[in-house]
Amino acid sequence: MSIDVSQFHQVFFEESFEGLDAMEMGLLSMQEGSPDAETINTIFRAAHSIKGGAGTFGFSQVSEFTHGLETLLDQMRNGERDVSQQAINTLLQSVDVLREMLTAVQQGAEIDKASAEMVSHELEALLQSGTTAASQQEAEAPVLTKPSGWHIYFKPHPHLLQTGNDPVRMLHELAELGELSVQMESSALPAFSDLEPEDCYLAWTIELRGDVALEQVNEIFEWVEGDCELAITALPDEADHKPAEAEVEAAHDEMATVPAAVAPNPAETKKVTAETAMSSIRVGTDKVDSLINLVGELVITQSMLSQLGENFDPSRLQQLVDGLEQLERNTRELQEGIMRIRMLPISFAFNRFPRLVHDLSAKMGKQVELKLTGEQTELDKTVMEKIGDPLVHLVRNSLDHGLETPEKRRAAGKTETGLLHLNAYHQGGTIVIEISDDGAGLNEDKILSKAIERGLVASGESLSPEKIHELIFMPGFSTADVVSDVSGRGVGMDVVRKNINSLGGSVEVSSTAGVGSTFTIRLPLTLAIMDGQTIQVGDQRYIIPLISIIESVEIKPGTVKQVTGKGEVYSLRDEYVPIIRLYDLFNLTPRSDRLEDGLLVVVEFEDRKVGLLVDELLAQQQVVIKSLESNYRKVTGMAGATILGDGTVALILDISGLLTLYRNPPQQSAAKTIRAA
Repeated sequence: MSIDVSQFHQVFFEESFEGLDAMEMGLLSMQEGSPDAETINTIFRAAHSIKGGAGTFGFSQVSEFTHGLETLLDQMRNGERDVSQQAINTLLQSVDVLREMLTAVQQGAEIDKASAEMVSHELEALLQSGTTAASQQEAEAPVLTKPSGWHIYFKPHPHLLQTGNDPVRMLHELAELGELSVQMESSALPAFSDLEPEDCYLAWTIELRGDVALEQVNEIFEWVEGDCELAITALPDEADHKPAEAEVEAAHDEMATVPAAVAPNPAETKKVTAETAMSSIRVGTDKVDSLINLVGELVITQSMLSQLGENFDPSRLQQLVDGLEQLERNTRELQEGIMRIRMLPISFAFNRFPRLVHDLSAKMGKQVELKLTGEQTELDKTVMEKIGDPLVHLVRNSLDHGLETPEKRRAAGKTETGLLHLNAYHQGGTIVIEISDDGAGLNEDKILSKAIERGLVASGESLSPEKIHELIFMPGFSTADVVSDVSGRGVGMDVVRKNINSLGGSVEVSSTAGVGSTFTIRLPLTLAIMDGQTIQVGDQRYIIPLISIIESVEIKPGTVKQVTGKGEVYSLRDEYVPIIRLYDLFNLTPRSDRLEDGLLVVVEFEDRKVGLLVDELLAQQQVVIKSLESNYRKVTGMAGATILGDGTVALILDISGLLTLYRNPPQQSAAKTIRAA
């Protein structure tokens, strides 16, 4: 029996990517000179862990690349080298290369050797460059006699193999440091019938000769402390000592006799890394314990109801009612517990921005302070994955268009360093994300003139500041004078709004000239369950997302006007709201075609209000969203479907799609499809 280490690959990749994030954050916080000891130790430990794990699982290219990176970090950690901006930049490039290499390995793709070699050469050039003043002083200090090598006794505890550590890898790493001779002790091996294949029964007596520092030896055994007996002593100085040829051969033979249980199988590695579509979430044990307790309560309730069902009579009706109420409570708590498992802190999305701001601000010659608040605000994993790109667009927009160069900020009486603030918080059943800056604000005159130039606004038309701000979300709109790789191609803000709307959210902008701008995103906490309002239209029931509804009103005579070419509009206080008769749109037979007999549900989309004429409002409830596209096909005007309490299917309305249908009414067959879907 052998251990299939491929089962640990996913954990290795997750931990490695987390380690790279920690390295990146640490490097971005480092300043030239002598770094904070804890910061450099954190970066070093992350690199060392990635190197060790990559070596264990046979990802040799990753392990070899990390070796030079680790050496440079070790010199900084030991005070042998000061921290320079060049070194920080090279280390950041190394993090990028490692992330690309790990992604390629995880997906079973080819590693980009050219970029890895280029950064490796830069690391090597740094390692070969001049030493610091501290190391020069050490060079001038009296030379102490160094031992000719080290005598090492290494006896793993039986469980060491089960921790993922590999004695073979450690022996190979020792062999890279100097001349190695090894003697294996196998006296503890039991009879074959008593052998546990996942236990380690071997020990090694090792002689390592060469100019090797004790710290280098200790690093190799750093990750097995507490899982082995280890003794390292200096060898006496023996000039030009070389292990006998027989000893070397014995060392190789003995290394080969280490149980192959922990050696990765290349074929298995390739097979597993190709299957990387599966993703995972790390869940705290407290959340798992809570679910186990809830399942226990559910089992008790089910047992109670089963007993009632076996011997039921009318006198036990109250017990049945109590049991059903308890079942409802348990189900609701279980649902909430499961949803909490999918919730992740938004720091997972925010963590990419320190590096982005660092690189872009340097490229544009701007000084920017990034402030992150509310990082522990939680939202659904699916929402997290889809909000990343819109956030990147908004941050790049603030860096390019919002924040000024130091010269312009000084001229405006501001500090040279601009502030970019990302904030997240919960508000009701939504999460709010704000991206604000203290830059120049939106140039309303320039936006309006560009809009007139493109024919989006009539010449001489007067618009309020809010309406002018909304123009930046028009497709293809841009005020950039020069097209760059940051912005100016007219692709961005309309995509941001479209992507956020597809998540059931909204985005708004507020700006003051010379003070700054704030983009506010509102999103549902989850895409799996939502609060909805059930409505009746003819003989069909639909669900309107509660987050889209502003109010519901009864239509009184005289409040509806007919506008030529634009249909019916309802006079709602100081504005006119277009009316969409859903029964016409869906080709249904209504209970009555008189407006006064129905109800108008006023919904909002992209700061535009529209009234949906329905026959009746039914209950408000939480609904589980089922995808139409994956289970049937995409239907314009429908965001999905759900199963109601009576077992019937109700379609969930998509306000954006309804407006599209309203402007371009479907053919008869299409309307029937909507009704029958």
